[in-house]
Amino acid sequence: WVQEEAPDVLCLQETKCEGSSVPPEVRGLPGLPHQFWASAEGRPGYSGVGLLAKTEPLKVTYGIGSPEHDPEGRVITAEFPSLFVVSAYVPNAGRGLCRLEPRLRWDSAFLAFLRRLDALKPVVLCGDLNVAHAELDLCHPGANRRSAGFTPQERQGFSRLLGAGFLDSFRLLYPAARGAFTFWTYLGGARARNVGWRLDYVVLSRRLEGALCDSKIRSAVMGSDHCPVTAYLAL
Repeated sequence: WVQEEAPDVLCLQETKCEGSSVPPEVRGLPGLPHQFWASAEGRPGYSGVGLLAKTEPLKVTYGIGSPEHDPEGRVITAEFPSLFVVSAYVPNAGRGLCRLEPRLRWDSAFLAFLRRLDALKPVVLCGDLNVAHAELDLCHPGANRRSAGFTPQERQGFSRLLGAGFLDSFRLLYPAARGAFTFWTYLGGARARNVGWRLDYVVLSRRLEGALCDSKIRSAVMGSDHCPVTAYLAL
């Protein structure tokens, strides 16, 4: 699928491995020779992100400048001549919302980080943001108002991101699309019945709106409980 899609930049989340453990078939992906990996410190099999690029970035950084969150290996940022690309795996609020408070601290710190980048050049944020922003973005909103990923606090966090000058590329182009999900639990045949959530996004700085050509959810691509999303920009 990656070879068919032929992305200029491929962002991966919840990789659950250190760079040295990345499988050789990923290391050897044609057209993506520049590869960068982050993993959780001292927690094998937890979290982790990757960023693979066709052309070498000007600079790559890890984390968001937060001593609380950076050890979990959740963010890689690549600077290119015209923009930043951020691969991010946002923390889950946890079963019973046991990690909601750390998640809300993350939202605040992450927004401050993105604003700092945006002050320098436009930003493309790609990743599992672990929030369904609107009722359209999950199959059963009524039953999940106190579920991780759909609490009022998490949804407000995403609203603050949009209010800070960023765009949800998919909803910008498809504001009324229903059943457009990127995650389905493995339980109960959820994917076959399309009982899902839209948790994966490409978020853009507002000044990239004119460059956005399309934003697609690749729901037919198997291999995970999430599916890929793709954005096309004319830069």
